[in-house]
Amino acid sequence: MKKGIILVTALMALCVTSSMAQKNNTLTAKEKSEGWQLLFDGKTMDGWRKCNATDMAANWSIDEEAMKVSRGARAGQGQGGDILFATKKYGNFELSVDWKIEKEGNSGIFYYVVEYPGQPIYYAAPEVQVLDNWYAGDNKLTNHLAGSLYDMLPALPSNAKPANEWNTIVIRVKDGKATHVQNGVKVVEYELWTPEWKELVAKSKFKDWEGFKTGPAKEGYIGLQDHGYSCWFRNIKIREL
Repeated sequence: MKKGIILVTALMALCVTSSMAQKNNTLTAKEKSEGWQLLFDGKTMDGWRKCNATDMAANWSIDEEAMKVSRGARAGQGQGGDILFATKKYGNFELSVDWKIEKEGNSGIFYYVVEYPGQPIYYAAPEVQVLDNWYAGDNKLTNHLAGSLYDMLPALPSNAKPANEWNTIVIRVKDGKATHVQNGVKVVEYELWTPEWKELVAKSKFKDWEGFKTGPAKEGYIGLQDHGYSCWFRNIKIREL
């Protein structure tokens, strides 16, 4: 009899917990009071558009309550579908994004995006790498793995989940001091516009890129990459600091 009571109690507790679970693409009362704002409502692409354009990229859709960029004809080469949240530019902020990617997939999350005509979204903006660490072709360098400051600093520990599983990345930038927290663990820390930052740029593939030699900017757009692979983004929220 006691076992039956315990089982019923446990099931009731599970039901209560499930009913209280936060729905995707929503904010709790606490988050609202802390200043968080959604950049994606789970239903529309409002506020988003293609980089260096006025319309939304055609290869994005809403799938599984997420913004999905679809695999292109040539994986690894996007279809010109890099997008940004064009409603506002951000300086000091904390950004949280859930992401998952297909097997072998590669994508990225950008901040301080400045649009240069004829140039890609990553021309002058720091990139937080999104990758299938196990099977992607770009998994040979540690600073190319998921959560890294792409081609500059590796995410340590390398704690991303496998392809088709959801990850959460939190990017915080305050007065140039930046951190990446991936799946609850701080994996990268750096400071922009310092001699150390310039040294990182000098040792990276961006050393001769005009956008990196003069930047990054002090504020800019939030952006998402089309790298030719299917990738999903949800629970995209930000608060200014």
